[in-house]
Amino acid sequence: MVDSPVQDGPSDYPEPDPETRVSPLARLRSTAHAEKLTTIERLRDGQTALRDRLNGWIVTIAITLVAFFLRLVNLGYPNKLVFDETYYAKDAWTLWLFGYERAWPDPAEKTNSSVAAGDVNIYKDTAEFIVHPPVGKWLIGFGEQLFGMNSFGWRFMPLVFGSLLVLMTIRMARRLSRSTLIGAIAGILLTFDGLAFAMSRIALLDIFQAFFLVAAVACVVADRDFYRGWLADRLEAMGVPDLAGRFGPVLWWRPWRLLAGLMFGLAIGTKWNSVYVLATMGLLSVIWDVGARRLAGADFKAWLALVIDGIPALIRLVLVSAVVYVASWWGWLTTTGGWDRDWGDRHPDDPLTQALGPMWASFLQYQRDILNFHTGDYINHVTHSYSAAPAGWLFMIRPIGIDAVNGIKPGEDGCPADVDGCLRVVSGMGTPVLWWMAAITLIVGLVWWIGGRDWRFGVPIIAAMSTYIPWFFAGTRPLFFFYAITIIPFTVTVLAMVMGLILGPADGPKRFRGAVIVGSLVALVVLNFAYIYPVLTDGLLTRDQYYSRMWLQSWI
Repeated sequence: MVDSPVQDGPSDYPEPDPETRVSPLARLRSTAHAEKLTTIERLRDGQTALRDRLNGWIVTIAITLVAFFLRLVNLGYPNKLVFDETYYAKDAWTLWLFGYERAWPDPAEKTNSSVAAGDVNIYKDTAEFIVHPPVGKWLIGFGEQLFGMNSFGWRFMPLVFGSLLVLMTIRMARRLSRSTLIGAIAGILLTFDGLAFAMSRIALLDIFQAFFLVAAVACVVADRDFYRGWLADRLEAMGVPDLAGRFGPVLWWRPWRLLAGLMFGLAIGTKWNSVYVLATMGLLSVIWDVGARRLAGADFKAWLALVIDGIPALIRLVLVSAVVYVASWWGWLTTTGGWDRDWGDRHPDDPLTQALGPMWASFLQYQRDILNFHTGDYINHVTHSYSAAPAGWLFMIRPIGIDAVNGIKPGEDGCPADVDGCLRVVSGMGTPVLWWMAAITLIVGLVWWIGGRDWRFGVPIIAAMSTYIPWFFAGTRPLFFFYAITIIPFTVTVLAMVMGLILGPADGPKRFRGAVIVGSLVALVVLNFAYIYPVLTDGLLTRDQYYSRMWLQSWI
């Protein structure tokens, strides 16, 4: 069930008598206005709407386990470095050994074959220039430490975080919708998304970034409920119905906002573009503080929250994120062999070295080198056959090819003798009907957010657009569909919430019809996933079977 929207804004009730502090609610209870919620009740919406905590966690863990075991099957296959695993799996291995990434011999194809065969210590003595921060590689490397430098080892932590991404999406959607059922629907949809599935089974950085971003947004939403609940408690403790035009007490301890800063720091420490979500969600969080004060009766003084609550928010979110980001480089900082690590020593007269010392000057220079790579002439003139313009991401116009073995002859590798050949592919494609429904429901969610004044739809829309729209300004560099893994958790949340609207109230007259519609749509997603499963997992396909799954020419 999706509860009715809780609006931000001033109380519907007249201000209390300043002398008696007696709420007019007592007089209203005997009138036609009795059904209206009090200010305190409205502030506590986030605390009171969800009371099925045990069932909520049972549902969450059950769906997460389904996602985990679904992704676990044949995780180590194919037993080789595929796609950009050639960078991150090898970088992770040397990062754990030396605290920084070392270079590997050329050509990469020969080195990768040696690594797949078990010859894993053929790295060079020189440092490698890397273009992404180390958090994701630390995590990939942890799996390699547990299970060895092999395909299962370097894919294990993506599996774990891909499953946790499902868990976190359930918790975020549940809190937003005030419904365990809607959270469960979001989790099921993400479980059976092809892109989320594929990215959970390959050693790339993006699955970690997606998890940390969803976790950070979930913490920001939890902070909203925590803050409003605290305001309600303070009003009740003071024995007043509202703030009567005062700003009111200040809350200094906000653990959810601190935790959000930690998650944002880890997300940025995985990929830099996470900073856009930090900016938008940080601003939204402070705006919520203003709305909470207005709802509590602070009137125009509520805008003081932009400073009184906004400055601490800057510390809890931005400063904490920055500290976490720098800390993620501890291996490079505490060793001497990393790329550019001796830059400060080689440039003792540089103003940066003079001001900060050799180590921090070298660190900032390295960050500048990375920025120059992402914005420079080289990357903007590179071409790639799987480059996909962001305009087509939401409708999955051009998915990414991760691995392919073409030209399997009849009678070989299980290929039937009566066909003209077979192939095996791993495609980074989403579940088509899921992506198309999610794209369409973004419009519905936008209307419900702005026209219906339901703040809950705004959260996943803002988060999704924060990680999506900046790519339109990325210059001419090649971009890839798999970057959209940071979008789909938020868009399936919108889809699940729209499905909640179709379901209607649990005791509503149209509940059965809504359940049939929603159940059919979810089943369609699961069936569509099952149909494309072979092209997500290197399954053996005849050419006719392969082309029957490539619904658009641009997918080939």
